[in-house]
Amino acid sequence: MKVSMSSIKLKDKYGDILMAFAEVTVATLIGLGISAILIKVGGYSPTSALYYLFKGAFGNLYGFYTTLSYSIPLMLTGLAFAVSVRAGLFNIGAEGQVYISALGAIMVASIALPSYLYLPAEFAVGVTFAIAWSLTAGILKVWKGVNEVVSTIMLNWIAYWVVEYSRSNIYYDPLSPDRTIRIPVSGRLPLLIPNTQLYSGIFISLAVVVIFYIIMWKTAIGYEIRAVGLNPNASKYGGIRISLVALEAFAISGLLAGLAGVMETIGRPPTYAIVTSLTNLVNLGFNGITVSLIGRNNPLGIIPASIFIGGLTAGATSMQIFAGVPLEMVQAVQGVIVIVLAIPGVIRLIKSKIRR
Repeated sequence: MKVSMSSIKLKDKYGDILMAFAEVTVATLIGLGISAILIKVGGYSPTSALYYLFKGAFGNLYGFYTTLSYSIPLMLTGLAFAVSVRAGLFNIGAEGQVYISALGAIMVASIALPSYLYLPAEFAVGVTFAIAWSLTAGILKVWKGVNEVVSTIMLNWIAYWVVEYSRSNIYYDPLSPDRTIRIPVSGRLPLLIPNTQLYSGIFISLAVVVIFYIIMWKTAIGYEIRAVGLNPNASKYGGIRISLVALEAFAISGLLAGLAGVMETIGRPPTYAIVTSLTNLVNLGFNGITVSLIGRNNPLGIIPASIFIGGLTAGATSMQIFAGVPLEMVQAVQGVIVIVLAIPGVIRLIKSKIRR
């Protein structure tokens, strides 16, 4: 009996999905097991702590709305890393690009504009800053061969201190010096559900993920990015300009991280500002790396991965309050789960680098 090629591809596709699901499930169980041991050693109840961690994230509507709100920027920073990986680049600069784009939004907020111009201007300035910041690493890579890991780490720290200096010395709020001036009401993304943190940016993030799935798998530029990532030498002989694809990947990553930074600043209540030590922005880029690795660097896989990682953030407060677990222990538990979940993706990434 003949078996069509389409049916074989379909079986392979579902097999990959099942394998990914099994991988994440096993990694989650291992992470929870290690976390339970850590909590027990710390003198707290593992059952109570993990129960409230997941109850706070998914146990009621308010918790679920909070989880979705935390997933909004992670979808974008995860996608930013995924696009780079598909191009064969280990670009970890989304963290700094988030900072610098948020500063761009605050700079717009400091200017007197007609109310209807604030939103488009915030996005335009913030995203442009992020793309320029990302392209700096891209130009160093293409022009001088500077390793993108080194350059993006340096740019992350430069961005952090530029934004922190600007927050405390230039754009500070005279009534509350622990933060910048606030985004004007007309420049904020609307809330979807009152008395929650879920804002309309969820629709923007989901739309961007779907659009980039189509771009990466259905367009010429997406094909070139994936081809270069799989085999740069063959791509070069096939007529693809490797340096141009690298710059395109850096620009796209900057655009995505910039959207995340702007929306987190103009959308999430109640702050609508940048606070001391950038605590409302820190780790959005780095957590995006974890999201991308869990989602196998696939745009559609990034959606559930970002919701899960967002849930860890949302449930942390509940774990702290109701289980009596101190903040340091909560953060340690989050870190253990995230690391264990990311390990399979890191292994795949290393293997692909070796193959190339």
